[in-house]
Amino acid sequence: MFPVDYFIFLQIILFLFITPGLPRVVIVSHSINYGLRNSVWTALGDISANICQGILVVFLIGTLIKNNPDVLIYIRWASIFYILYLAYDTYTAKIKSVDSTVITSKSKLSFYKDGFVVAGLSPKAIVFFGTIFTSFIDFEANIVVQFIILMTTYVILDFMTLMMYGFAAEKIASYLNGKPNLLNTLSALALILIALFVALSK
Repeated sequence: MFPVDYFIFLQIILFLFITPGLPRVVIVSHSINYGLRNSVWTALGDISANICQGILVVFLIGTLIKNNPDVLIYIRWASIFYILYLAYDTYTAKIKSVDSTVITSKSKLSFYKDGFVVAGLSPKAIVFFGTIFTSFIDFEANIVVQFIILMTTYVILDFMTLMMYGFAAEKIASYLNGKPNLLNTLSALALILIALFVALSK
């Protein structure tokens, strides 16, 4: 069974992905500071978290979240604190260059964790999967097939747009090569601004 209004879903997520958000800011920050090759692991962490969110919301806890909206408040503040941690981690990082062969003190697992935690703690993502995503599933038909089609589309487009952001950021970083302290500071400030925006938004 093909998902309901699939092409409308496609338009919605494309708009969602081209709009700057926290995962894009993190990808840009990592690409500028560590190179696009390392940021691939951040993107993989992001889409892994989205898959987990989709499974949990659609098949397990969607009703629980709808009946207990206060849960999102705790998730939001956990997200804010982790963003601030990332800002500190970025500001204090020791970076030797900003090209694809950059040597960093962060492991691939650390990049993956950053992407996973940031996406996993995003209240907007949870709301998306609990409301918009599920509205394109006909629960009277084969849910699993529809979920696989929608989630595969979501993951592919998400990963592609994250890499586009990362590629653009790396190109910009090439103009600032040799100024790692400036790159660190700008990236950290961007993350702090996002944290403030999340804290002040409802």
